Amino acid sequence: MDLTAVQAALSDKSYSALAPLCDDLLLQVASKGAATDEWPYAVHLLAHLYLNDLNSARFFWKSLPQEVKDARPELAAVWRIGQCLWNRDYAGVYTAAQGFEWGPDLSDFITAFLESYRKRIFQLLTSAYSTIIVADVAHFMGMSEEDATNYAVQNGWSLDAATKMLTVKKPKAQTNQKLDASKLQRLTECVFHLEH
Repeated sequence: MDLTAVQAALSDKSYSALAPLCDDLLLQVASKGAATDEWPYAVHLLAHLYLNDLNSARFFWKSLPQEVKDARPELAAVWRIGQCLWNRDYAGVYTAAQGFEWGPDLSDFITAFLESYRKRIFQLLTSAYSTIIVADVAHFMGMSEEDATNYAVQNGWSLDAATKMLTVKKPKAQTNQKLDASKLQRLTECVFHLEH
């Protein structure tokens, strides 16, 4: 079984490419009837979580034999993160990710996953709230209140220190209209005919 492409993607930090790559390679290995004892199951599962593809992650987990799940503590630890994501246990995601001693293949990947997840949660908070208590931001972001405040302020939010409330800075809506010359020409012709 040739896993050089997976190793290359990990070392290049091309994490978004890992899930489709692992899916394709696993199908190739399975179609040849080759043994999958050395398969990087934890990397494969985390790759789906990194893309926020919870359905594929659940399907992958359910397809694994119980002996594989039992024999690989790192795989089970990744699945705990997946369960927290599925149950929307925001603080639990951080606890599960930071509460395990990850091997060299996964430690950087876990860090990248947490950064990506934190950005996604911050975007959700930005779209869902106009003001929010610092403690809630800290909970959702898996940070201390001080770190959460600093993160929010660095991203343009403002703090009312007396009430410990953060005011969300909404991103400006961008309205880019593309002009299609042929449509503009037809509109001009239509207006010309109406005037004459």
